[in-house]
Amino acid sequence: MIALLTLILSMSLWFRDVISEGTYLGNHTLAVQKGLNMGVGLFIVSEALFFLAIFWAFFHSALSPTIELGAKWPPMGIDSINPFELPLLNTIILLSSGVTITYSHHSLIQGNRSGALYGAIYTIILAIIFTAFQGIEYTVSSFTISDGTYASCFYFGTGFHGLHVIIGTAFLAVGFWRMLAYHLTENHHLGFESAILYWHFVDVVWLFLYISVYYWGS
Repeated sequence: MIALLTLILSMSLWFRDVISEGTYLGNHTLAVQKGLNMGVGLFIVSEALFFLAIFWAFFHSALSPTIELGAKWPPMGIDSINPFELPLLNTIILLSSGVTITYSHHSLIQGNRSGALYGAIYTIILAIIFTAFQGIEYTVSSFTISDGTYASCFYFGTGFHGLHVIIGTAFLAVGFWRMLAYHLTENHHLGFESAILYWHFVDVVWLFLYISVYYWGS
C-alpha cells in the first residue's frame, strides 16, 4: 500500500510539473513538443511489443497444444467465456469510447468547447463501465489464473489490458480537468493528444484480444 501511494503521489507531482511547464512557464517550445511526441510514440511501441510477447505465448500453446493440455485448445476442463455475451458488449463500449474521444478532439480543434467537454466525459464514463464489466467477467468466470496455460495467458492479456484502460482513464481525466480549467487551446493541447493516442492504442489491442483470445481461442 505504501508503494502504491508513493507511486500515485509521484505521478501526481509529475503531472503537476508538466502542466506548469506547458501552461504557465511556456517551456513547451516546438522542439520540446517534438521530443514529447517522440517519447509518447516510443512508449506506445514498447507497450505494443509487450503485448506481442503475450500473444506469442498464447498462440505458441494454442496452435500446438501439448499432451498435458489434452492435445486440444481450450485445454480439457476449461469452460471458456462466450465471446458473444459480455466480451462483445465490452468491445462495443470500448470502440464507442474511441468515437467519443475523437469527437472531443475534433471539437477542441474547431473551438467547440462544449463538444470537447462532453466527448471527453462520455469517454471517461464508457471507460469506467468497461472496467466494471471486466471485473464482473472475472468474478463470474469458471476458471482462475492458476488453471493452467490458457488461464494464465487469458488473465495476463486481459488483465494487463485492463491496467492500461485504468491508466488511460486517468490520463483522459487529467485532460478533461485541464479543458475545464481553460489550459488547452485549439492549437496547443499536446497532453490531451497524447492521451487520445494512448487510448486508440488501447482500443486496437482490445480488438486483437477479442478476436484471438475470446473468439478464436474459445
